[in-house]
Amino acid sequence: MTAASGGTPVPLSHASYGSGPRLVLLHGVGLDRGMWERCLPRLTARHRVTSVDLRGHGASPPAAPGVSLAELATDVAALLDGPAHVVGFSLGALVAQQLALVRQELVTSLTLVSSVADRSEEERAAVARRRERAHQDFAGSAAAAVERWFSAEWRAREPMLAQTVRNTLLGNDRTSYLACYDVFATADAALWPRLPRITAPTLAVTGADDPGSTPEMSRRLAARVPGADPVIVPGARHLLPLEHPEELTKVILEHTARAAPR
Repeated sequence: MTAASGGTPVPLSHASYGSGPRLVLLHGVGLDRGMWERCLPRLTARHRVTSVDLRGHGASPPAAPGVSLAELATDVAALLDGPAHVVGFSLGALVAQQLALVRQELVTSLTLVSSVADRSEEERAAVARRRERAHQDFAGSAAAAVERWFSAEWRAREPMLAQTVRNTLLGNDRTSYLACYDVFATADAALWPRLPRITAPTLAVTGADDPGSTPEMSRRLAARVPGADPVIVPGARHLLPLEHPEELTKVILEHTARAAPR
């Protein structure tokens, strides 16, 4: 058993770019490390950036039913040979929180992008309905996700990007996707009472128009993690790394600069 209490890690597909202090990028459920492409040019100018395919995603090994948040975090910990700035998006933000709790020595700073936190009963019921739809109608679920994540104006402006995101969702192994969606749908409840134990400098970033990972959730996170700050990006929905990469990378780089060891 590893220090993350997540069993034996699986080898994750990943790629590294640039030079400087280590920075790790973790994607959301159903997506892959390609979602960070628009952020890489600015991030790699200052950091050695490693973008990761989480277990059950991209080119990484599949995820079995019942996979846990601890296992996903253990996989990431096994990639790190020293401390890193950790940036997690959506499901990746939950993995990042778990990593910061159980392997504090590996996390120089924490940036939680479009993260859920302390869902209400209504919010928990809504995500359970989305998970059931994915089980019953996977293609319809992918189309609905794109509708949620892209405004009509953004879809009209970048129709090929919306189609690429939809294709990425549809390309997932269904068993792996549902297993990881279960983690995304439930893990915030177990994390919530432990969040005051996070010691890494933390930032919670959300789009002002995100209907799932709401601005209020980022404010809850910032109030719960000691010393954390919320950042709300105007006019943005869920996919900040794709919709507003310049604003997001500016926020990340300002945070990593403040958190850098002196």
